[in-house]
Amino acid sequence: MPLDKLRPLLEAKLYQATQSGPLKGDERVIVDRRQPGDGFGPRYLLKGQGDRAFLRMNANAYLGLNHDPRVIAAEEKAARRFGTGPGSVRFISGTFELHTQLEERLAAFHGREAGMVFSAAYATVMGVLPQLITSETLVVSDSLNHNSIINAIRLAQPGAKAIYEHLDVTRLRAILEQYAGEVKRVIVVTDGVFSMRGDHAPLDKIGAVCECYQARFDEGVITVVDDSHGVGALGVSGRGTEEKTASRADILIATLGKALGVNGGYAVAGKTVIDYLREMSPFYIYSNPITPSEAAAALEAVTILDSSEGTCLLSKVRDLATRLRTGFQRRGYETIPGEHPIVPLLIRDTAKTRDLVQQLFDRNILATGLSYPVVPRGSEEIRFQVSGEHTERDIDYLIEAL
Repeated sequence: MPLDKLRPLLEAKLYQATQSGPLKGDERVIVDRRQPGDGFGPRYLLKGQGDRAFLRMNANAYLGLNHDPRVIAAEEKAARRFGTGPGSVRFISGTFELHTQLEERLAAFHGREAGMVFSAAYATVMGVLPQLITSETLVVSDSLNHNSIINAIRLAQPGAKAIYEHLDVTRLRAILEQYAGEVKRVIVVTDGVFSMRGDHAPLDKIGAVCECYQARFDEGVITVVDDSHGVGALGVSGRGTEEKTASRADILIATLGKALGVNGGYAVAGKTVIDYLREMSPFYIYSNPITPSEAAAALEAVTILDSSEGTCLLSKVRDLATRLRTGFQRRGYETIPGEHPIVPLLIRDTAKTRDLVQQLFDRNILATGLSYPVVPRGSEEIRFQVSGEHTERDIDYLIEAL
């Protein structure tokens, strides 16, 4: 058999991976969703767990818009009109009016000239960064940036790359000083909100440092921010880390698949940048877009977010996140201050993290433990994610279960 020689090599790789930390293993499969009741939010049923109903505290759907009847209706209507898939890549015949309407709406929401939608946020990062990086480019990255950023930099093979310690703007300045005159272009790339911790980049300070060094590099210093966990979850109006820090990146990347509750990723920037990426990005050119019905659902979700109703929903999620953080602190647990709906419980031990996640599962609570090598040793945690679907009773139940 062709795989006979390969199989033992793959098994050895899997075994080596177990030496660094536990494998992710079999996935838990959701088979049904029960409606909210008695002051609690919805519950989820899992394959193989019978009638046990679980509180889901590990989803990225921060506003609960994936179950909003208006978002669902918009997707159903478009699916009946245009079918279940685009049937082509964008430049052949896969661009529907709903795609262009969504791109215009996202650009306007973020105050940019233009936007473009990709099949996923990961594909957006991979499709944007390498097209801006040359052999005479320095890429500077936060030490806790997402895997998509790390792999995009590897794919691009820049002339130089440097990493600054998490949120350390002083170190960023030192790196720019070190490379001044050595390269033509600098790309400074960071997550907006860091998915493991719920803290956010100081984009105002990063932007100020970059501005100071613009004249020192022939092709400038460009800031790129992936705010997939920030948009729809941070800021009074949900415009993410830019709103929170009163700043703006040169290129903003985000997702439709978290707070907006649909699927896909997007980038917004000046028109010239977007025009260039449409012509040069293989992740855009050679991959089917999101479906027209997903675009319709995303349009409806953005409309809800960009309204007084959206502002109230964001306020509710912030209040619930504060309730959870305060509950942790009052009981002596360690967490990270902030207002984002990612609320980490710092355990700082792999075995204890694993055991506590299992205890929570035994109490019908779904939570995600993060251990080395996903996070550095000594930073092991359980990441809880608050949603607009949750209620105060849900939060109190979780705290008491701990």
